[in-house]
Amino acid sequence: MEFLSPLWWFILLRTIAIGAAGGAIFAWLNMPLPWMIGAMVATTSCSLGGARMRIPIQMRSVMIAVIGVLLGASFTPEIFEKAGEWMLSLLCLMLYLSLLIAVLFVYFRKVAGFDVPTAYFSATPGGLAEMVVAGAAAGADDRVVALIHASRVLLVVLIIPFWFRITTGVIPEPSSIGPSIVDIESLDMLMLATCALVGSVIGKLIRMPAWQLAGPMLASAAVHATGITESAPPWEIVAIAQVIVGSSLGSRFSGVSLRKVRNMIALSLSSTAVMLAATVGFAFALQEITGIDWHSIVLAYSPGGLAEMSIIALSLGMDTAFIAVHHVFRISLIVMAAPITFNLLAKLGRSGGD
Repeated sequence: MEFLSPLWWFILLRTIAIGAAGGAIFAWLNMPLPWMIGAMVATTSCSLGGARMRIPIQMRSVMIAVIGVLLGASFTPEIFEKAGEWMLSLLCLMLYLSLLIAVLFVYFRKVAGFDVPTAYFSATPGGLAEMVVAGAAAGADDRVVALIHASRVLLVVLIIPFWFRITTGVIPEPSSIGPSIVDIESLDMLMLATCALVGSVIGKLIRMPAWQLAGPMLASAAVHATGITESAPPWEIVAIAQVIVGSSLGSRFSGVSLRKVRNMIALSLSSTAVMLAATVGFAFALQEITGIDWHSIVLAYSPGGLAEMSIIALSLGMDTAFIAVHHVFRISLIVMAAPITFNLLAKLGRSGGD
């Protein structure tokens, strides 16, 4: 087994050490979301420099579960009273995604020169793993799809915190998330760990989209909304989770040539700019219609990773439940609808060509 190899452990520990060092440097420089973004920048740089980086998917899943429990802690009874106000923004999210996918498909097809399946699944801002699997099944170049989505998430996570800092003056403070590990009660810690474990198991069994995060989040929401516990995971564990999540983002570029990554990032930079411009435009329009602050809508609609955008929302002190629900809805919708829509369009294209 690979994990029994000393080299496997060396690469893993080196990756975590590099990620932690990057996070510490960014924290020292007082940068936004230092532990996640610092780890991401450091491991991405080393990956592109030729160093082998690795974060096992199992380790990332554990840390994503921690973040899910943290998100669930923001689901208070008052949140559910406001849930009805989110319906319009969720419906508009469907319109936003439809228009965005159409524009990006044309971009990847005409500008980047991708074939139809690769252009389509590169244009759908769903979960990276799900889009790679669905794209490969449809005949897409799964390596290109993976690089496009990895670049998209990396760029959005890198841009959004700095953009908020510049435009609002708000500095994300990860250390303010949750109590210290020395202050949390043992019973509360056990309850939170149970939410992570039970939520993950149930989420996987029922094949919930983004189950690593959504399952623990719903379990945590249940115990917090009913008042069983009011505690969130210790901020020290949350910081470790951010290092692992950031390092896993950077590790995705390990073993990929700098030339290919440069081309993919250039394509992703243009497409991400289109996504973020559309996001801000929709946010301003929806603020007028719904009365919801446009900053929250930007985070809810931004095409970054579910876990990463949720961490940003938490650190900015925004309505985390609102933002997390929208990202879960986006990923669920795309995971379910994207392959069906592609097959339908393919059949229509073939029948139209007859």
